[in-house]
This record gives sequence, structure tokens and C-alpha cells, in this order.
Amino acid sequence: MIKKGVNKMAKVDIISGFLGAGKTTLIKKLLNESLKDEKLVLIENEFGEIGIDGGFMRDAGITVNELSQGCICCSLAGDFETALKEVVDTYHPDRIIIEPTGVGKLSDIIAAVQKVHGADLTLDRFFTVVDAKKCKMYHKNFGEFFNNQIGAASCVILSRSQDVSEEKIAECLDIIRELNPHAPVVTTPWDQITGDMILEASNHKDALEKALIAAEKEHQESVHGHHHEHHHHHDHDHECGHHHDHDHECECGHHHEHDHECECGHHHDHEHHHHDGESTLYYDEEDMHDADEVFNSIGIETAHPFTKEELDDKLKTLGTDDSLGHILRSKGIVKGTDGKWFEFDFVSGDYEIRECTPDVGGRMCVIGEKLDAHKIYDLMKG
Repeated sequence: MIKKGVNKMAKVDIISGFLGAGKTTLIKKLLNESLKDEKLVLIENEFGEIGIDGGFMRDAGITVNELSQGCICCSLAGDFETALKEVVDTYHPDRIIIEPTGVGKLSDIIAAVQKVHGADLTLDRFFTVVDAKKCKMYHKNFGEFFNNQIGAASCVILSRSQDVSEEKIAECLDIIRELNPHAPVVTTPWDQITGDMILEASNHKDALEKALIAAEKEHQESVHGHHHEHHHHHDHDHECGHHHDHDHECECGHHHEHDHECECGHHHDHEHHHHDGESTLYYDEEDMHDADEVFNSIGIETAHPFTKEELDDKLKTLGTDDSLGHILRSKGIVKGTDGKWFEFDFVSGDYEIRECTPDVGGRMCVIGEKLDAHKIYDLMKG
């Protein structure tokens, strides 16, 4: 059990948030502005076969321990406990930041941390980052995950608030307050406030205690109500039965609303590795339903050198071609031409491409529902 009130313990922060909310960006801000004098280790749990963000963090000089191909509250629970103990014994950090997968339940992550035995740890904060542009859509479509992350948080931090109207922010606050009436909510754009101000907003003891109680209650209900079952070896003939509303602006400036039923009742051939010259596809139907049999993840490794224009065209197609599936998130780091390297972030049709430092190889992942792995591979491989 996590110990409390003892000196010289490593503090544990959990920074949660749905796919593409901005967790990594927030961590970088806190590291650069507020936590740079602390000895710190990041434990990152990515949903997918190929880790991406760990490389970004290592570029910033952060020690990163990556756990992938599962969720630390279920399939990787043993690995998670081992990882935490090894981090404490090896690095003796002042603080451990845990960045869970965007499709994990925060209440279950908190419970997983509290179950760790034999390590000198104290649970300090558990944030949830909420994308102000996507809040309403995710609340409607993925409430089991999204709502849990908000309801169990000790502090909620809005991202991209500078990109939405006051009415949209008010709408987000209504949703957040309905799910979590006690947590402080940070609504100011991040470039207008410091990391210290964000941390100060989270230092609300009453909110922390209430959040712990709420998280424990939600976790127990999840366990006893079987709301968070991960099936790793099973027959994949089923329907998730979710109805989805998509509300976003695409690059062309048009407003789109898509209503469709998400059915996962297809049978897929098992395809472990598919090679095509410079690129490799990792895809196995058995591994495609780790998060409540709703979300799929596809990993691609590629040595292809992309121009920025080529990458831009591919990401536009990723956001507009419905035959690829319902794509929520994509990110990657790839080799460019003329010695350049690019990293990209894609969130429900919105994307950004940036130059970055070279990496050991090009890799990307795509996360969503009912994905056509081979079409996506053919599009993105280069």
C-alpha cells in the first residue's frame, strides 16, 4: 500500500486525459517551468504496439519507462508494480509522473498505484486534461472512459481553450461540474499561465480527498459491475453498440456531423507482420481490443523519407476518408527529406506537423474504432 506522511518518499503524479488531450504537452510545460529542479522519472503507458511519446520525452532529457501493448490497470498490472519498484530502487527520484493511456480509466489507475507494495511512494496529484474542442463529443461518445477520467480527477485542466468561444468553455464546465463538482478547473490558455500556477490550482486538499473517495467508489463499481473487462484471447464477434456523434472542423473549414453505429462484429484474419519494402505493419486482431473491445491500435514502422507536403496530404486523408474507420488519434515521428525529421500529432481531424531531432527509426500509430488496418497501412507507409 502507498505510504503517506513519511519524509523522503517519491511523490507520484498521474496525468490522465483522453486520446490527444495534450497530456505530453502539459508534462513538458511542468518539467520546463516547475519541476526542473526535481529528480524525475516518467512512466508512460501507451495504448498500442509502438511507443511514440517516450522518444519525445527523452529528447528533453527525461528518464522514461515505457509500458505498451496493454493497460496498467489490467493486463500490465504486474509489470506496472514491478516498474514502479524498479524506478524507486534504481533512480531514487523525487517525483514519478505516470502518463496512462488515453483510453484508461483514471479510477483504475489510481487503484493500481495504491496497490503497489514495498515502495516508498506517496500519491500527490491526479490531473485530467480535457480538450475543450472535443469535450462534448467525447462526453457523448466515450463516456465510460472520458467521464471516469473527469470524475476521478483532483484537478481538471482544459487544453486548447484559446481555440474555442466562451460559450464552448461554459459548455465544457457544465459537463465537468456535472461529473466532478469538487475539482478545481483550469480554463486559462496555457501560454498565459505558468506551470507553478497550474500546480497551485491542484493543491486543494479537500478536492484531493474527495477525488480519492470518488475514484475508489468508481473503481469498486467497475470491478463488481464488470464495466472494465479486457479480453486478450477471445472470439471477436460482437457489437459495441455505441452511437457516435462527430462534431469538428476539418481543414477545409466545413462543419461535419457524422452519425453512425459502431459495430465490431467483423471477423479479421490474423496478420502479425506485413512487410512492404521500407515499411512494416504490426497488426494482430487478438491485440486490437485491449480497451473494452472498443478501441483499435495500429503500429507502423517505416524508413520512407517524407516531404512535409506528403505528410500533410496523408493526414488530411486520415481525417476525411471514412472508409479507413473512425480515427481518433494518430501520432508519429518519421524521417524527412534533406536530412530533416518530422513529428506529428493528429486528433479527430485536427493535426500538427513539426520538425524534430532524428530518431532511431520512423514509426507511427493510429488509434480509433473499426479501423481498416490494411487501408491505413497503404496510406501511411510512404
